[in-house]
Amino acid sequence: MEASSPLSLSLQLQDPQQHTSSPFPKPAKKNLITSLMEAATTNLRSPSFKEDPYILSLLKSSEKKALQDLKSKLSASFDDNGTDFPYPTMWGIPLLSNDERADVVLLKFLRARDFKVLDSYNMLERCLAWRKEFGADGIVEEELLGFKELEGIVAYMHGFDREGHPVCYNAYGMFKDKEMYERIFGDDEKLKRFLRWRVQVLERGIKLLHFKPGGVNSIIQVTDLKDMPKRELRVASNHILSLFQDNYPEMVARKIFINVPWYFSVLYSMFSPFLTQRTKSKFVIAKEGNVAETLYKFIRPEDVPVQYGGLSGPGDLHNGPAKPASEFTVKGGEKVNIQIEGIEVGATITWDIVVGGWDLEYGVEFVPNAEDSYTIAVEKARKMSPSEEAIHNSFTSREAGKLVLSVDNTASRRRKVAAYRYVVRKNLHQVV
Repeated sequence: MEASSPLSLSLQLQDPQQHTSSPFPKPAKKNLITSLMEAATTNLRSPSFKEDPYILSLLKSSEKKALQDLKSKLSASFDDNGTDFPYPTMWGIPLLSNDERADVVLLKFLRARDFKVLDSYNMLERCLAWRKEFGADGIVEEELLGFKELEGIVAYMHGFDREGHPVCYNAYGMFKDKEMYERIFGDDEKLKRFLRWRVQVLERGIKLLHFKPGGVNSIIQVTDLKDMPKRELRVASNHILSLFQDNYPEMVARKIFINVPWYFSVLYSMFSPFLTQRTKSKFVIAKEGNVAETLYKFIRPEDVPVQYGGLSGPGDLHNGPAKPASEFTVKGGEKVNIQIEGIEVGATITWDIVVGGWDLEYGVEFVPNAEDSYTIAVEKARKMSPSEEAIHNSFTSREAGKLVLSVDNTASRRRKVAAYRYVVRKNLHQVV
């Protein structure tokens, strides 16, 4: 037998002792790097993006007319030039049918061009031509050699956000290695092969979308800027941005930048000319040290990869839906004790716990119910480094009692997000 919900759980908060003779130091004056970072973040703040539900009844009359006009123009074009594009489909959806999924696709092109029918039609026509030439419809099934080492590191789909959007992670830090960079981007042919692989990753994510009114019709992108070689990747980045914006309109509901360095304002100025104002409104910025706190706002901790302060390991997605985790906050100067009570003799408890950007003390004790028994140090209290990933551990009790997970943040002023989950498996031989 097992239980994944608390038998009896209490979360205790302990305030630090007051030290009037040695209070926390006053915040230091901002240095140049801090000021630049804040300036970059401020410049990137824009109105929150609101995703289009693609429900026809919610469209303005002018938008409904634009949709009908685009359909008529597309139909007339294919009637006149059927030999060029005999089957106008996109992502397996016939665009000239009465299928509601076709409306979703066409509305994406209209939205990307502010419902200007001619501009939307030209964009759609170019996209159809590109997909045919590129072979995008069958790219998911292709076996692209030479990119195995990039999978799960550079670009990959991993889980879903709180609203059900598939999440695509991007991290280009490994290309700071010159040998690796030359191997992947050394010449035009290599760059083309990389772009093909990158399109394949995106198409895998698009296959997870509903393409239905009110459904999940776009993905989330998380881009890790840590150690990203900005100058070397300028050409590749511009190619990717241009290709995605021209051929995948309104496919990204939100783009989250994490581990953003202070010089991001310079990097952003390079990207900005390639982005529309609507695209910019989807941006979320998280500087170094705020990764988990930012991601938790949009993605449940059990779905956030362990390297970003979550509980999801590389192979976890192959084991079915993730077990839900409980979230909590550790304030600066606070100690949190998570007590899991009601543990029986012979029971085994397995737990996962993580605190975003740890830099605090963590320990685990088992406290027996019997007064004459001794407390057992399951994990001795130790200082956790900021880069440590989630803890996964288990303990089998020899007597009844409770397990206490301690997170001590009394030496810091900084608030931190955290998450944990556990499963208790009872000893069947003890069950009468």
